Amino acid sequence: MNNYQGLEKKLGVKFRDSKLLVEALTHRSYLNETKQRELHSNERLEFLGDSILSFVISEWLFKRFPEYPEGILTNLRSNLVKTESLAKIAKKISLGSFLLLSRGEKESGGQNNPALLANTLEAVIGAIFLDQGTNATKNFIRINFKNLLEILISKGEFKDFKSLLQEKTQAENKISPVYKTIKESGPDHAKIFTVGVFLEKKLLARGQGKNKQAAEEEAAKNALEKLK
Repeated sequence: MNNYQGLEKKLGVKFRDSKLLVEALTHRSYLNETKQRELHSNERLEFLGDSILSFVISEWLFKRFPEYPEGILTNLRSNLVKTESLAKIAKKISLGSFLLLSRGEKESGGQNNPALLANTLEAVIGAIFLDQGTNATKNFIRINFKNLLEILISKGEFKDFKSLLQEKTQAENKISPVYKTIKESGPDHAKIFTVGVFLEKKLLARGQGKNKQAAEEEAAKNALEKLK
């Protein structure tokens, strides 16, 4: 039996209902192998934790960076909640060693699988929310994501694609990109905008979106991929 007290110490959370923690750690492969009817897989808790994590991170970033526009906040959040980031945090608290997996899943390296670890961390967040409430969940997320956020800020990897393209073209060509709407299609309530990003008269890339800002971001992203 896993030492769940050891995990609780790493989490900084003492569960009132230990069954929630066990469920958060239970992969469906384990249920298929053991046939324990009293156990449930962590998929429902993962669903809940995913939504809670996105909400808490969004609120945290919104309040901490009042000067940042929506595009930068979105990119910061995306970097924080992506699979690689969640897996790093899961490894830091040794979540893999507490997972309940089938023998086959263990032999295939499931305890170190980034996607599986990320899903389990989301399930743990869902379990903390149900057991401890909103404030405890926010504290857990901020404590564990703080270092990752500081690294993103220091590296400047959070910037939106338009900002990154602007920096690249200024550094390499001493000129700024220009965005022009090439086409608008669809009814007024559901328009699709096609925008081109130009360097002087050269079309670097196109992008589409439900508004001009989104289309410009997509165009900048495509331009950066081409310029690589």
